[in-house]
Amino acid sequence: MNEHRRLRNAFGQFGTGVVIITITSPQGNTLGLTVNSFSSVSLDPPLVSWCLANNSDMMARFAEAERFCVNILSAEQEDLSNAMAQPGTHELAPSHIETSATGDKRIIGALAHLDCRIHERIMAGDHVIYMGYVEGADCAETPVAPLLYFRGAYAGLA
Repeated sequence: MNEHRRLRNAFGQFGTGVVIITITSPQGNTLGLTVNSFSSVSLDPPLVSWCLANNSDMMARFAEAERFCVNILSAEQEDLSNAMAQPGTHELAPSHIETSATGDKRIIGALAHLDCRIHERIMAGDHVIYMGYVEGADCAETPVAPLLYFRGAYAGLA
């Protein structure tokens, strides 16, 4: 096993939540990208981060974005997560979207939404780290299991 595979396997031992980051294109379409590198950074000021691979087909779209929304997915949204993880079209159907008080497009049925403006973009190896300043947040009122990712596959709570 090569070093790259060993490192990837080691990273995979860390279970994460799954989010879809949404942005609005210049044409007004809602675009989404599945991400499992999301993290809270700070409460004061309210900051979050996530990473985007330099070779992502969405790099140019996110480079021009001024805002994004973090949609924390429920276990019931695995199909949507899979769709937004595939290269190619990342456009979300209007039936999946609602508009927040801040004007951000967000996914209906997500466990939580974090409406953010771009705080900073940091070049880091083969990724760009996006830091977002949270301007709005809300959570689902009904308890639903989160969508989790572990060892290269979706996982549930034990």
